[in-house]
Amino acid sequence: MAMPRFCVVLAVGTLFAIGANPVLAQVRGVYPLGMSATNSGVTPESGFSYANQLLTYSRSSLKDAEGATQTTGQNSVVMDMNSIVWVSPKRILAGAKISLSATLPVAKNSLTSDVTGPVSGGSGFADSYYQPFILAWETKSADIRAAYGFLAPTGSFDAAASDNVGSGYWTHVASSGQTFFLTADKATAVSVFEMYEFHTTQETTNIHPGQNLDLDYSITHTMPVGNDIRLQFGLVGYGAWQTTDKSGQSGNHYKVNAVGFATNVVLPPQKLSVGFKYFQEFSNRSTFQGHSIQVSGSIKF
Repeated sequence: MAMPRFCVVLAVGTLFAIGANPVLAQVRGVYPLGMSATNSGVTPESGFSYANQLLTYSRSSLKDAEGATQTTGQNSVVMDMNSIVWVSPKRILAGAKISLSATLPVAKNSLTSDVTGPVSGGSGFADSYYQPFILAWETKSADIRAAYGFLAPTGSFDAAASDNVGSGYWTHVASSGQTFFLTADKATAVSVFEMYEFHTTQETTNIHPGQNLDLDYSITHTMPVGNDIRLQFGLVGYGAWQTTDKSGQSGNHYKVNAVGFATNVVLPPQKLSVGFKYFQEFSNRSTFQGHSIQVSGSIKF
């Protein structure tokens, strides 16, 4: 039985720096890095599935363009994401599964500077993410997904406010996930997930964030634990690169790097899985640096 798997995204805009003018810096894109690091190409069986993901990003320093610490403080983003995925029983385009998904998030974020103290913070319903078109192909040696999605600015945003949980702009994304099986029993696998973000202009400010490329990856092994339990574990990582200038900004595009570990417990009879991932960031440029803890659960109806 295929492992239940969801590739969904959402973000809270963090287009500000610790103790710095928010107009001058773009420190992250909208994709929550690392959440698609494992089983990136795998699609659930036909029907409806539900996934809940609790993602925590904690960052304690802001790096400049050379990687030196510019200032310190605390930036945290916590996201509780509820996703519904539907997979059609029919196949099209050389046997591809077709599916769609919707992600409705609740988020909390805070920003504190060691120099100036609390800077901003907010909580509530955040920007929602929809994938109306997902194609997935399955072969003996690989599972592959390709998708179009968009992030809708449903979270609260006011350029003059300090409690925003939304980005204030639409984002269109093209993404793909691949899982390559290195053994005949598909126990050992390499997964890669790529996403490109096309941002639109932020409402009321007329600021256009720079576009960016996101990358998640992993190498994992799955083994049986008893008759009805499967354990997956392995190494994971992520990266992100700003590819174009933000309005009023030239050069000094941000770069993000992280490595860590992951484990998933799968109960095939119950069509249930739970997972944990930890990432430690390093050698970042023009952005925050810290770590991420991610807990997930999914069930197939």
